[in-house]
Amino acid sequence: MKTASFVAAALLAVGTDAAHFGNNTNSNSTTEQTGPLAHSPPFYPSPWMDPKAPGWEDAYAKAKAFVSQLTLAEKVNITTGVGWMGEKCVGNVGSVPRMGLKSLCMQDGPLGLRFSDYNSAFPVGVTAGASWARHLWRDRGNAMGSEARDKGVDVILGPASGPLGRLSKGGRIGEAFGADPYLQGQALANTVTGIQGAGVVACAKHYIANEQEHFRQVGESVDRGYDISETLSSNVNDKLMHEYYSWPFQDAVKAGVGSIMCSYNQVNNSYACQNSKLLNGILKHEYGFQGFVMSDWQAQHSGVSNAVAGMDMAMPGDTIFNTGRSYWGGNLTLAVLNGTVPAYRVDDMAMRIMASLFKVGWNVETAKDTNFFSWSRNTYDYRHAAAKESMEQVNFQVDVRANHANHIRESGAKGTVILKNNGALPLNKPKFLAVIGEDAGPNPKGPNGCADRGCDDGTLAMLWGSGTSNFPYLITPDSALQQQAIKDGSRYESVLSNYAWPATHDLVSQPNVTAIVFANSNAGEGYINVGGNEGDRNNLTLWKNGDDLIRNVSALCRNTIVVIHSGGPVLLDEISKNENVTAIVWAGQPGQESGNSLTDILYGKTSPGRTPFTWGASEAAYGNDVLYKPNNGKGAPQDDFTDGAFFDYRHFDKESDGKPGSDPKAPVYEFGFGLSWSTFEYSNLQVVKKNDRPYKPTTGNSIAAPTFGNFSKDIKDYGFPAGFHYVKQFIYPWLNTTSSGKEASGDSSYGKTADEFLPPNAIDANPQPKHPAGGEPGGNRQLFDVIYEVTATITNTGKTMTDEVPQLYLSHGGEGEPVRVLRGFDRIERIAPGASATFRVELTRRDISNWDSNAQNWVVTDAPKTIWVGSSSRNLPLSAKLQ
Repeated sequence: MKTASFVAAALLAVGTDAAHFGNNTNSNSTTEQTGPLAHSPPFYPSPWMDPKAPGWEDAYAKAKAFVSQLTLAEKVNITTGVGWMGEKCVGNVGSVPRMGLKSLCMQDGPLGLRFSDYNSAFPVGVTAGASWARHLWRDRGNAMGSEARDKGVDVILGPASGPLGRLSKGGRIGEAFGADPYLQGQALANTVTGIQGAGVVACAKHYIANEQEHFRQVGESVDRGYDISETLSSNVNDKLMHEYYSWPFQDAVKAGVGSIMCSYNQVNNSYACQNSKLLNGILKHEYGFQGFVMSDWQAQHSGVSNAVAGMDMAMPGDTIFNTGRSYWGGNLTLAVLNGTVPAYRVDDMAMRIMASLFKVGWNVETAKDTNFFSWSRNTYDYRHAAAKESMEQVNFQVDVRANHANHIRESGAKGTVILKNNGALPLNKPKFLAVIGEDAGPNPKGPNGCADRGCDDGTLAMLWGSGTSNFPYLITPDSALQQQAIKDGSRYESVLSNYAWPATHDLVSQPNVTAIVFANSNAGEGYINVGGNEGDRNNLTLWKNGDDLIRNVSALCRNTIVVIHSGGPVLLDEISKNENVTAIVWAGQPGQESGNSLTDILYGKTSPGRTPFTWGASEAAYGNDVLYKPNNGKGAPQDDFTDGAFFDYRHFDKESDGKPGSDPKAPVYEFGFGLSWSTFEYSNLQVVKKNDRPYKPTTGNSIAAPTFGNFSKDIKDYGFPAGFHYVKQFIYPWLNTTSSGKEASGDSSYGKTADEFLPPNAIDANPQPKHPAGGEPGGNRQLFDVIYEVTATITNTGKTMTDEVPQLYLSHGGEGEPVRVLRGFDRIERIAPGASATFRVELTRRDISNWDSNAQNWVVTDAPKTIWVGSSSRNLPLSAKLQ
């Protein structure tokens, strides 16, 4: 999503010193694309809802009863946004006053409500992911969902699992949960369960292969001097798509997610929001998705093509912000009238939208009115901000935070990772504590002083972009640590600058000092440029001379603790080997309770997390990179995912089996690693086969495409109602003229039949064969049969009660497969010294299968399969063959 124009103008005025952040030193000198471009095969027709889909039966019945009463214009109205800044939320569809249906509110986002007040600011996704705690993911989702519900939001635009973390410098990797599809799938599904349990529809995003910010939108790119005419194409083969990029979304569908947002990028040279293979073929046909597909903001590039390819809701409704023009709205009404979009397709759009709402317990009569206003904090303002119409009370200052600060503090702490500890931690009433670095202190302009958090001033507790929230307050590390020091009777001083070297030198040169140096590296969404970083990071160094600050302080202080705030990895090879650096702590981007969460870890009050990505010794060690320069002339830049499965730990495992830090190709700190307050022994690995029944592909046909209600086919019935007040730039379902379809469309090519410009079967309404790997939400139910139960004993051999995060990895065997992939984990909490706990993983058929592109199904190959159990992707003391 993009920001409002007035916010963008403010951001362009923000002055930053690029030298503070480092320049892009990677020339990224890719050769021009040659040969044929990647192609996405068509899949039609768009599947319609299944009235017997497990978990959706009651919602379907309620939606059918409601939608059957709607006119064609009313159905179109709930599928089309009213336009950017046309209503209170970042996205609203039209209302149906006759039926009492409000204008549905769609609002960012993945870490709390954007453009709101009296709401909480939660840890970013990757910090939540670092907790490896399913119950915390559910709690986080439920808290975010309850805040959205009480603000009058109907669909929350999150959680995110795109990007998947393929690129270490990708701008939005912090919004998602880590660099592994299994980890992301578990986090995505549990967050969805939490959000929807609060009565709000979750929108899983960004579908799909949305791995970088460069070239995601043409206008954004052209404004920066890139001469391209189409957005970037992520080129992904079918096997890779199923086993990695779509895997988390399949988990979300199985969890009952109500909405999925299609992304800006193209996939195999077809825009994600009109890619029939992805939307119709994989998401709706194979995965059995019963909810609705929503476009990202301005990710729609056509009208009829998007409709038949499987998109169900156009956001924000206008083709380009504030033009008053729409691919849908009246044009969708006209397309039904002329037969290029079948009536059943619009009925299905409306059914999916309403069923998703009913599924989470929402109902028309009790739906909350939206009590905040995205476009200002004024109590009274123009409700239709773009048109400056309807002055009324728009902000009601409703406080929805409840006791969520407790969860935020816990989640932020348990998502903090101790990477190195030579006995410096936990702190115990240190005699003299010196805190160094801007990242420990406040933004001089306040925690919300930079629009959409588009700067790097003060402590970093959130990334930048649309996936942000206004802080209700921000506990800085400096304030929290000072409070703890006062309580302990410690001496405490801080220098909250990276550049005040004389004062820093004098402070850390004193006797008895424990120095804590703070540094960060920021990133975010592509419409904001911070210090020359256009969403994606230019490099993996610490910003504002953070590396030099650590180097200089540690040269003077033999007990230097380093704290890093970031949404992804930075280069720690030198720091990790520095003997005077006694501890390294990655604190992620922890939200409003940042300082309290960190203090809980530094003083040993809470158990830390495990890293959800790999820390490499150099940028080159990751084996891939952001595409920084167009490589296809003026056409769509081509990002070929030739690394396949081999990104993050799977790449490092392929390149080196050496111990962490032992060679340039080995990780400095591996995926899943994190130090604990105790030591643990792994023993007694047991593998029990649970299910021998053969896998049966799904057979049979769907029902024929249903239609609900009747509608007039006379164009004269679709003009604006008499006496209707037209709001400027607002998108409506009616036609501007009813003299003829051609005149109403304003399209010189108007008049072609569906057969003339749509692919074969695009509007077929006959029963369709079911997908062999499909059959119900999440896919063939036998994919989730438990084939093996694996148990191991985890014993606390140390002296401290703490948590452990055991992990299970699987080798699928066979040529070209990764050494191992994550297939199970748990966060076992509060294991007492001397006590043991049982780690249990149920391996499903899907877990042990590979995708066969020829069979279009999951297959358990004959290749030998091995499992490993341990505390990280490289510390795996237990192993067994699967028989």
